[in-house]
Amino acid sequence: MTFQPELLESCRRDTPGASQRIHFNNAGAALMPRQVLEAMQQHLSLEMQMGGYEAAAFARRDIAGFYGAVARLLNTEPRNIAFAGSATDAYNKALSAIPFEPGDFILTTNDDYVSNQIAFIQAERRFGTRVIRAAALPEGGVDPDSVEQLVRKHKPKLVAVTHMPTNSGLVQPIEAIGQICRQHNCLYLVDACQSAGQAPLDVQRIHCDFLSATFRKFLRGPRGAGFLYVSSRVLDQGLAPLFLDLHSADWIASDAYQLHPDAYRFELWERSYALVLGSKAAAEYALQIGLDNIQARVRLLAATLRERLADIPGLRILDRGSERSGIVSVHAPGRKPLPLKIALEAQRINSSISSHNAALIDFDDKGVDWALRFSPHYYNSEAEVDAVVNAMKALVS
Repeated sequence: MTFQPELLESCRRDTPGASQRIHFNNAGAALMPRQVLEAMQQHLSLEMQMGGYEAAAFARRDIAGFYGAVARLLNTEPRNIAFAGSATDAYNKALSAIPFEPGDFILTTNDDYVSNQIAFIQAERRFGTRVIRAAALPEGGVDPDSVEQLVRKHKPKLVAVTHMPTNSGLVQPIEAIGQICRQHNCLYLVDACQSAGQAPLDVQRIHCDFLSATFRKFLRGPRGAGFLYVSSRVLDQGLAPLFLDLHSADWIASDAYQLHPDAYRFELWERSYALVLGSKAAAEYALQIGLDNIQARVRLLAATLRERLADIPGLRILDRGSERSGIVSVHAPGRKPLPLKIALEAQRINSSISSHNAALIDFDDKGVDWALRFSPHYYNSEAEVDAVVNAMKALVS
């Protein structure tokens, strides 16, 4: 399936918000297709009519389908998928399952997500671990050779990499790093918050032990929903998050419990089943369009936008790396970002601002303290790219 004009039109018909504004903030929260909203509304209606427990029992087969839909996105099995309240919720559950000891190393990058970096520092203070960051390539992005050298030297308990950082268009070589981790038997955690729904993800090729993501971004699902992939290797080792409940484990004696055999041990019993079903609908919608197809469309729109914005005097493109994602980050020296964002909103153009404390190492290296972020998706049009370029040209000229 390719993005013929009729497919674009179909996607836009499924996206009521696309007729209201130019939404180039998909890296923040994408516009949901109507199928996602309808799935949630239908279940909430059931809860209103039947009661919450009864509605969940009535919809149990559809709810179970969530795990299969996400598994198809990742080329894995339903037993390896856990629902989470967000990407960070999923990520922190994975971190809490790792038996860190004083002196253990966590190997990461300069471009990992800010919440992850904070969690690594917290682990240092609580467990006595040490954080090390691999060197970057001259063109941007982590150097796999540096990763391998540090793995050989320090034998880290965990290697953690953000696939597509939130503050720029960088794409990290997660498959190459996965090969290194598998060769040296390191636990490997991938933050796919921005790449899930934007690009194909195959956990068999990535060789990761954990992969976390959200639904609200490029998967076009609801807020308050995410997922965690947990490898069979991790499950077989008996790793589990720090605190469990009656869903994630069985109480089998007054002083004993038994873990759930599947990734459900990384879930808690209570959740919004309307969000679960909306997430399932979002995953199925992405699968219907096709992740290869989505990636090609997103990168075409982003590359076109990036190239045209680069021609505007007074704008600096911040994206680095040999491979670029659907995130386009720009800086206007001598200007403040908020007035630019407000002026764009007045023209019904959505963007977002990345502040300095969201990307300390990256922004210090680039000599900037903010970035304006544009993130188109496959339902955006070439005419909308034109409109954004013209608006930015008028604002900074």
